[in-house]
Amino acid sequence: MTSPASPASSAEAADAGLLGPGWAGSPAASATSDTAFLRALLDAEAALTRAQAALGLAPAEAADAVTRAADPARFDVRALAERARAGGNPVIGLVADLTRDVGEEYGPYVHRGATSQDIMDTATMLVAVRTLDPVLADLARTEAALARLARAHRDTVMPGRTLTQHAVPTTFGLKAAGWRSLVLDARDRTARVRDALPAQLGGAAGTLAAFAAYGADDATELPAAYARELGLRAPLLPWHTLRTPVADLAGCLAFTAGALGKAAADVLVLSRTEIAELAEGSGGGSSAMPHKANPVRATLITAAARRAPQLAATLYGSLAAEDERPAGAWHAEWEPLRDLLRLVGGAARDAAELAEGLRVDADAMRAHLGLTHGLIFSERLSAELAPLIGRARARELLTELARRTYTEGRDLVELLAEQPELKDIDLGPPTDPTRCTGSAGTLIDRALERR
Repeated sequence: MTSPASPASSAEAADAGLLGPGWAGSPAASATSDTAFLRALLDAEAALTRAQAALGLAPAEAADAVTRAADPARFDVRALAERARAGGNPVIGLVADLTRDVGEEYGPYVHRGATSQDIMDTATMLVAVRTLDPVLADLARTEAALARLARAHRDTVMPGRTLTQHAVPTTFGLKAAGWRSLVLDARDRTARVRDALPAQLGGAAGTLAAFAAYGADDATELPAAYARELGLRAPLLPWHTLRTPVADLAGCLAFTAGALGKAAADVLVLSRTEIAELAEGSGGGSSAMPHKANPVRATLITAAARRAPQLAATLYGSLAAEDERPAGAWHAEWEPLRDLLRLVGGAARDAAELAEGLRVDADAMRAHLGLTHGLIFSERLSAELAPLIGRARARELLTELARRTYTEGRDLVELLAEQPELKDIDLGPPTDPTRCTGSAGTLIDRALERR
């Protein structure tokens, strides 16, 4: 019989990702854990004292003492979480514990002049930066793998599908190049947002008044010094109720999830048993069916893409924040933002593994071009026949023969060859798949020029 878990182990297990296989075990999991947030909160507090010391507003010894005391191992995450209920955020209890640990001489320099939201917002930006760095690394892996696929399958012909049906021939190389383009778009947006994430420092109502009261000749110098200590962008203004950084972060994360979700959705369709044009390098098993090799990576990415927009919507909703500090709008951001970071971090990891291991069955792709008995070439045939028999007649003829192709199960080219008005026309080239992919090769080459 399994013994009941201790309270401490239960708290740890609650953050392990049991119901989040998409992000469990990923770099994002550790970068967004409760311990990681605690570290970021302590880093924010220590940096504040160091920034004040750099401007002569605190003794250097105080900065050293606070930095030494700001060790996550010395703090009880669970106790801080429970105490946060009293004040609505974990900073109040953390400041009390940190002040005690720093000691009587330098304790007064802990959190001096700041407000809880300064520390929470700054810590959140630190967590975001620390999560986005591995996301960008995984996006780079994905992009490189997709570039290899696009080159290798530049001329691999396959059915193009629109509204679930075969449309005209395309190439798998163009599809992979399209996926890569979205990944690069996600990379560029993510990098821009990461580099712009600011520190937060404004004091009780965003006026920096307390820092002036503590002796700052020009308190506006302090936010820039604070940002330098943290490696974050210096804010133009305190942004307690100006939530552009969070909205931008939400937007880039939701876009990244959707961009990766597009590739995953295609993989899910093309890896169906009836199609089998693609397969994950190592599919997942089934608890009941030993033969299954499920496209698990693509499934988890798709799950992230479905959840991300709703999480981002909550963050956008928090833009409407009243006064100089909102009640509820700010607090509503914390969990959905962490969920978004985790989902995208896990999806980026899975996308890299998916792209690097994806198996392409070029023979199946080529064979499927014949499933519509030549109808997939109807657009090309219409263009070829229009100058010979007139545009209206070409459309009328192909529409009629398409109906017969469905009802009689005969090949479109065979039916065309029986038409007296076409007896002297060679229909071979218009129905050669390799000659029906338009400018796909040129488009791939152009897309691969983007770095």
